[in-house]
Amino acid sequence: MSAPALDCITATRAGRPLGEAAITGLVTGYLDGRVPDYQLAAWLMAVTCNGLTLEDTTALTRVLAATGQQLNLRELAPFVADKHSTGGIGDNTTLVLVALLAAVGIPVGKLTGRSLGHHGGTVDKLEAISGLRLPADADEFTKALTATGIGLTGQSDHLAPGDGALYALRDVTGTVDSIPLIASSIMSKKLAAGASACVLDVKTGPGAVLTDPAQTLELARLMVDIGNQAHLPTRAVISDMSQPLGYAIGNALEVAEAVHALSGRHVPGLTDLTLALAELIATQAWPNHTTDQIRHRLHTALADGSALAALRRWVEHLGGDARQIDAPALLPAADVRLPVTAPAGGTVHRIDGDELGRIAAELGAGRARADSPVDPAVGIQLHVRVGDPVRSGDPVAELHLRTAHDQAVLLERAAAAFTVADGPAAAPPLIHHTI
Repeated sequence: MSAPALDCITATRAGRPLGEAAITGLVTGYLDGRVPDYQLAAWLMAVTCNGLTLEDTTALTRVLAATGQQLNLRELAPFVADKHSTGGIGDNTTLVLVALLAAVGIPVGKLTGRSLGHHGGTVDKLEAISGLRLPADADEFTKALTATGIGLTGQSDHLAPGDGALYALRDVTGTVDSIPLIASSIMSKKLAAGASACVLDVKTGPGAVLTDPAQTLELARLMVDIGNQAHLPTRAVISDMSQPLGYAIGNALEVAEAVHALSGRHVPGLTDLTLALAELIATQAWPNHTTDQIRHRLHTALADGSALAALRRWVEHLGGDARQIDAPALLPAADVRLPVTAPAGGTVHRIDGDELGRIAAELGAGRARADSPVDPAVGIQLHVRVGDPVRSGDPVAELHLRTAHDQAVLLERAAAAFTVADGPAAAPPLIHHTI
């Protein structure tokens, strides 16, 4: 048993600060075997119950970032942005945002993940594009970023491996939902990437990982504070997940929707959130520009085709089939398409995105385990949003599936996810807070 680890446990249990030296000893001791897992588990539970000070949470973030390779994206360009989303139903914002920013001369470099459950991962969406292979190492990543203005790659064991080790222990000890531990986990990978600035999209509502608005606000503020204390200028928005972000749920469907948004078509939810995040980043990249100038440049890049061209260049650079960007109908398509009809006439008052996400995952668009395969073609295409009028029997969505499913049960569940009633209905605002 490690005596310093025991000191950390008792101090955190009593609510006393630890300091960076103690946290460094605790984490590195666990990674090299000097601190047993039962002691670290006890400390993680103490953090979950009592929290950490901002200084200790920032110190933990720094320590986790320092356990592996640390990039310095700021060496590649005068300004390189990073972005993170906590995950939501139909959230394909990254695909649109990185291309839009690259088109206006703001490179974006970020680590991105796969889905677990029904919160879709960007890697899975990108793998719907035939032939596309994400960079396998830091060298390929930086070459893509330099050549195209877009650097996306899967999460690596070489960046913040200490976070992976801690998360594996948290996953089996009931300590996943600790706000300081979530914040340090996310931000350790942002610090390891070494971007110029970071914007966070923290989801709230029934379709988000965090459904409690107070917890969401606490997490967003803490991550912004950590980033700024660690000299990574960080902004955040808290965005709504009471309904799917756009109209698409499923990997190829979301790629096609991203292409539509990049072609200048307004996709409610997706286009609006992308522009809000892009504006936050551009404000930091171009401190001498007015808000009107920034908005004009962003809107122009969507309207004149340059944002779509940026995505096409990046897909070609990674060996992907760029014809699928020019013609999204060439993306993988499911064998069967079933219309989901409105149960009654009136106004759409609610769309249960969480249930639709579960259905899409059961169709094969998500995974229950990290090693489960994903079918890029399946998913759900919505036709309505909250506040839209419908008549009884109107199609409100379409299931894209393979033939092996119990279609009647799926249709019944999907129809029940749409609440239609008399009288007007308005969705909550897309962005609840900007921090």
